[in-house]
Amino acid sequence: MRLAFFGDVIGKPGRDALSTHLPGLKRRLALDFVCINAENAAAGFGITEKTAQDLFDAGADCLTLGNHSWDQREALTYIEREPRLLRPLNYPRLSRAPGRGAYAYDTPGGGRVLVISVLGRVHMDALDDPFSAVDKALDEAPLGVAFDAVIVDMHCEATSEKMAMGHFCDGRASLVIGTHTHVPTADAQVLPGGTAFQTDAGACADYDSVIGMNKGISVARFASRLPGERQTPATGPATVCGVFVETDPKTGLALRIEPIRVGGRLKPCMPEV
Repeated sequence: MRLAFFGDVIGKPGRDALSTHLPGLKRRLALDFVCINAENAAAGFGITEKTAQDLFDAGADCLTLGNHSWDQREALTYIEREPRLLRPLNYPRLSRAPGRGAYAYDTPGGGRVLVISVLGRVHMDALDDPFSAVDKALDEAPLGVAFDAVIVDMHCEATSEKMAMGHFCDGRASLVIGTHTHVPTADAQVLPGGTAFQTDAGACADYDSVIGMNKGISVARFASRLPGERQTPATGPATVCGVFVETDPKTGLALRIEPIRVGGRLKPCMPEV
């Protein structure tokens, strides 16, 4: 199976870049399934039905969220009727968070893909333990038996926590991918047990920015230590950043992982077909 995951979409530039590039990428790489982190898709903060539809129209099969899941209040009701939209799995049970944090998807070729979204705890608003939540989900849905592929989106601040999740899932997931920090890391690898991993997928954003947001506003905030203007996405051409993964049809484990970068300012990187 051929999978692609794309990092945090920052506002309209990120959505437009995916609309431009994703259809061609799906054809070129013969992708069976596409997952996108979309928690910043609506003007940099949260998601709406319209911005989600832009990404589904571009070719997304699943959208994951993160710490900005509910910045747009309509997401609280939209997620209940849209199974292709996932919030973090590890909300406390008593919070009664709407929607779902893991879901099984059927591909046009007859495969089944499980996507799990979790939120880290280091330097983040603390939810329940993401490791326990993922462990339970993986035990209930064994790779290569119940599913042809399993993707875990580890949305968190600390690189150490993302890497720990990769090793924790090694041999039980096809891909563990970090999101949230918006910068593509250079450590794409297949771990010893067969799980593809990259610490951060990067963002679909204008990189003449501070993590996709207007650099003037961001620099002023850091320099003055005052709140200043409301943050807005940088509006230049966006780079689409993500990873391509090919899995073993028998086991669901990864055969290879390669970065994807196309458009915008960053040096292009395209997997060989």
